Amino acid sequence: MTIPHRAGVALSALVTLVLVLDAATQLLAPGTLAADMAATGWPLDLAPLLGAITLACAVLYAIPRTAVLGAIAITGFVGGAIATHLRLGEIASPPQLICVAIGLCAWAGLWLRTGEVRRLMPLAPIRA
Repeated sequence: MTIPHRAGVALSALVTLVLVLDAATQLLAPGTLAADMAATGWPLDLAPLLGAITLACAVLYAIPRTAVLGAIAITGFVGGAIATHLRLGEIASPPQLICVAIGLCAWAGLWLRTGEVRRLMPLAPIRA
């Protein structure tokens, strides 16, 4: 296992851990999110659904055969969160920056650990 591959596995594990912890909070202790949910205009009774979606994204991303689908789902999910904060005028707020970081780290981890993704998304021109 090369150093870039190990870095990709570590980055992907970090993204998965963050998403699982977030999902656990939404599923097991939604009351702790009451103020944040109210501030963004989301009803608290949607916290378990959001937790289930977050957990599904993490599981899809953690399984190598479905990791690309998981990365796409994570991108969509954090994109919605980014849009929510943008709608509230919270440009470059900590929650918005965390969502951007999660999305970037998800794709960076996948790129580093998966040759197929590197071939689809090369950082340098492909030589014939």
